[in-house]
Amino acid sequence: MTLESTSPTALEQPCDTCTRRRKPTIGLPRCEDSAERRFPLTPEGVAQLTERGFLIKMQENAASTIHYDDAKYVRAGVEIVPRSEALACDIVIYPATLSAPDARCMRRGAMLLTLLRGACADERTLRVLLDRHVIAIALDLIEDERGCTPFADILAEIDGRASIAIASSLLADSQRGKGILLGGVAGIVPCETLIIGSGIAACAAARSAMGLGATVRMFDNDVYSLRRASQELGPWVITSSLHPRTLANALRSADVLVVTPTSTPFTLHADAVATMKRGVLTFDLTTDADGSTFPSMTPVDLALASAVDASLQIDNRICYVHAGSAVARTAGMALTNTLLTLLDSIISSGEGASNVLKLHPGMQKATLTFFGKPIHQRIASMLHTRNVDISIFLTLS
Repeated sequence: MTLESTSPTALEQPCDTCTRRRKPTIGLPRCEDSAERRFPLTPEGVAQLTERGFLIKMQENAASTIHYDDAKYVRAGVEIVPRSEALACDIVIYPATLSAPDARCMRRGAMLLTLLRGACADERTLRVLLDRHVIAIALDLIEDERGCTPFADILAEIDGRASIAIASSLLADSQRGKGILLGGVAGIVPCETLIIGSGIAACAAARSAMGLGATVRMFDNDVYSLRRASQELGPWVITSSLHPRTLANALRSADVLVVTPTSTPFTLHADAVATMKRGVLTFDLTTDADGSTFPSMTPVDLALASAVDASLQIDNRICYVHAGSAVARTAGMALTNTLLTLLDSIISSGEGASNVLKLHPGMQKATLTFFGKPIHQRIASMLHTRNVDISIFLTLS
């Protein structure tokens, strides 16, 4: 046997050529605003996100408003951390108004997922977010491939259904209401529900009211939207344009009034309010619910746990706002379903916020701040400056 036949032969060996990719972190701080009870992620949703490669950090008792304890989140893979550490994550989900000190805790260049109403509430916070180059995105402005707004639509549907559920409960209450059923019984005329608007929230309210047996009237100036609502709901809903005399007659007989967003802002002044029934239940489901719809009424925030009890002490007419926050757990489950799709698309886009926004034009329209500049016109007007076109940054990046 020759030497060549017995000598070892060199073979190629596999070798690691790259380091392990760092897991993106999601921060869930506890909401400090008493007017916002909706928490964005349930334990079931968190478990799916951890399986997909996210590291979730949550502040202690952050989900108490939707009646989930920390133990369920820990079993789903969540790490319970101080508030400052939850705010220092790559992506922070916080639907309420962020304070300026909290904004200073955010990592430079991080992404903040919030709601437009919460983002536009504090000018000082906006300036801190710009200084730290935080990319703030309004969830309720995000559009999908079909041009729909999934977050805004599901929250509007919850608002509509919650308003009728609360109205039915209050009407049947012998102390807070009249002790009557919304739908009545045989031989008794059912209650009348008057709905302003014909969008998603209006249709959801109308569907719930009709399901309980109430008489439903729907008013809007958009005839095409009214036609779509009528086709969807069937002939049992009475539709009409906002003619002053017709509306005045409907206001006088309504037991429940629900105002939803319309193309032209709807306002009901004191003289019209005075003609309404005593004890009529009024709900303002418009986007801002800032009191401009019913300037003569006292707003009662349903996000507060004691809001309904407090309304008993108010002598003048009241208007309930933020109906969806009264069913915070349902809202949390709905937000979770939609956030799973959004966060999936974010992680699949690769590293860098520019890549995410380039690949998802619907998120560009929802961007409020980017690279230290105000992108959304409403944010720019609050800061007394001009907004910047985000496409300029995405083209150069």
